[in-house]
Amino acid sequence: MRALRILLVVVVVLGGLFVLADRLAVNFAEGEAADKLRVNEGLSATPDVSIKGFPFLTQVVGGELDDVEVGIDDYEAVAGAQGQKIRIDDLKANMKGVEFSGDYSSATATSATGTASISYAELLKTAKSEPTEIRVGPVRGTARVIGLSDGGNGKIKVTVEAVVGGAKLPQPVSVLSTVTAEGDTVRVHADTLPSFGPFRVAEDEVRGITDFEQKIDDLPGGIQLDKVEAAKDGVEITVKGSNVRLAG
Repeated sequence: MRALRILLVVVVVLGGLFVLADRLAVNFAEGEAADKLRVNEGLSATPDVSIKGFPFLTQVVGGELDDVEVGIDDYEAVAGAQGQKIRIDDLKANMKGVEFSGDYSSATATSATGTASISYAELLKTAKSEPTEIRVGPVRGTARVIGLSDGGNGKIKVTVEAVVGGAKLPQPVSVLSTVTAEGDTVRVHADTLPSFGPFRVAEDEVRGITDFEQKIDDLPGGIQLDKVEAAKDGVEITVKGSNVRLAG
């Protein structure tokens, strides 16, 4: 019995040491991966990297990590051919089947899914926020989008201010719009046209103001837009990808 107790104590101690070594190794690996991701993506702050699954060391021996979560609080994506930037908040990606090279200089995930958000203030920069000329019969005027907000039921409320014949309309007008993701582009399309009171404006001119799109390129690791939906403080997006580069 005494020998059995000693054996159990040894097993428990060795098991504890293995768990400790495993956790120290995973913490080190997470820090290294976060630093590489920060450098590769040109991030201003170090992202959060969390390697899931236990034990970690046996995954390393196999050359593949089952599940890695990455969190980036503030990411600037390329927005169109002119190289403008758009800020994406709270980007969280879950990566499956992460294979890494023998020297750990590169890592690629078989698949990835995630979520993020773009504030209405940020999206407004891409709308027709500068006055756009419109024609009301023989009278010229201008109109521009002055606000984006949550319209409820997955819609965006687009608020437009207009000046006709040198006189600003008494109140801004609003319209509910549908937001969709098509490829790498977020599109906002008015469900109905806003009314400018007694003034009649051609549909194509109105849509030239209310409807707009924002192309979003160069998301981390090559992930891509999947879906987008209007929410309280901005649009919430989901992303997905395959053969996503985590490092290298």
